[in-house]
Order: sequence, then C-alpha cells, then structure tokens
Amino acid sequence: MSTDSDSEEVITPEYLQSLLDKARQNVREEAQRVKMLREEGEMHAFGEQDIIQIGEGDEAKEEQQQPLPPLDPGVLPPPYFEFGNARHQAPTSVRDPDVAHTEVASSSMSIPAPPEDPNADWKQLTKKAAKGVEALRLRNQLDPKRFYRKDDGEGKGIKGLPKHFAIGTILPTSTPFGTASTDNLPRAHRKRTLVDELVDDAEARRYAKKKFDELQQVRGRKGKKTLHKKNDLRKPKW
Repeated sequence: MSTDSDSEEVITPEYLQSLLDKARQNVREEAQRVKMLREEGEMHAFGEQDIIQIGEGDEAKEEQQQPLPPLDPGVLPPPYFEFGNARHQAPTSVRDPDVAHTEVASSSMSIPAPPEDPNADWKQLTKKAAKGVEALRLRNQLDPKRFYRKDDGEGKGIKGLPKHFAIGTILPTSTPFGTASTDNLPRAHRKRTLVDELVDDAEARRYAKKKFDELQQVRGRKGKKTLHKKNDLRKPKW
C-alpha cells in the first residue's frame, strides 16, 4: 500500500530555483513589452503633430511662435478668508477691501507729532489752553442754529483732549484801502482770549442766559424741600 508521503511530490531546491528564474524572465519580458508600447505611442503622437497643421500663412506661424504664459502668478493679494488647521472650523479672519481702503485713507489724515525740541514747551498744557479747547467744544451751546459733530473726548475735561493739537491766532487781513472793516476788529475791541470774545457777544450772551435759566429750573425741581412742596400740592384742600 502507498502512503500519503509517497504520493506527495518531493520539492527540491533545484525545483524552487527553476520557478524563480521563470518568474524573473516573465518580469523582464513584460517590462520590455511595456517599453515598446510606450515608444510606439510617443512616435504615433509625434507623427500626428507633424501631420496636423492649424491655420495657414504667416499669421499661423506667428501664433505658433508666441511663447506660453508663465505658470508662476507672482505675488497674489491676501485672501478674503483665512482658515485654521481644523477641518470644520469657521474662518479665523475675514478681510473686507472697503474697510482696508478706509483705514489706509484715514491713516494718511492723522496729524504728525510735533518735533521734540528740548527748548519747546509744546508738552506742557496750560490752564489757559485747556479752557480755550473746552470753549471750542461748547460751541454747540452758543449758537442754536449751528450744529457740529461731537468730539470723542467731549465732556472729559483735560483728559479728553487730543494727543497733539495746536492753538493759534487768526491774523487780520488788510483791506484794499487799508481801512477798518467788519472782518477786522479794531485793536481796542479785541479781547485777550476766545472765551472773553464769546461772552462779549450780545446775542451769544442772551442765548447763554436762556440756557442757564433752563438748567436752573431743572435743578430747582430736584433741589431741597421740593418733595415737601409736591406733597403739599397733593394734599386735599378741605
């Protein structure tokens, strides 16, 4: 009787080496075949380019001789949206061209700081200058027919003053005949400060008195013994 070990084929090292050599030969043949097919395809494409011609005459030659545009776009503008590393994260920053243009325009309007001179006293703010600035800020209360834009530091006193400012004097202009005019006040009528000139104006004084009386009436209603007067008025007369 034959056993299972006798029926199995005996695998020897020579048999394994023959299989390995056959596999290597198949790989080389396949690589050579792929190379030949690739060369045939390139030759076929090159032949088509030689045969097919688009356009006729000098115009076609000029179009063919035009160089291709560069693939590098160069410096690109900043993107409108910038995202983080997370996949489903909202944009970290959003750029608005209109806002950026407004910021650049407003930055050019900023007043430069005065030069730092050790002999200059532009850093020292006097009480007279502070009162002049406060008077300019209160110009809304002087003329009821004029309206001005509210300043950022209005109502804050000296702390609300701008970082850099300058106060000057308007120089009078001479008339064609060298005489006095309504624009040029005589020296005797001129005041020393802006506040004195505003107080001296009759119309401004009248309007200021009217506003002062209105404020006094409002404050009077909230003063002492006002609650007793209101309670007395509420009491019945009988």
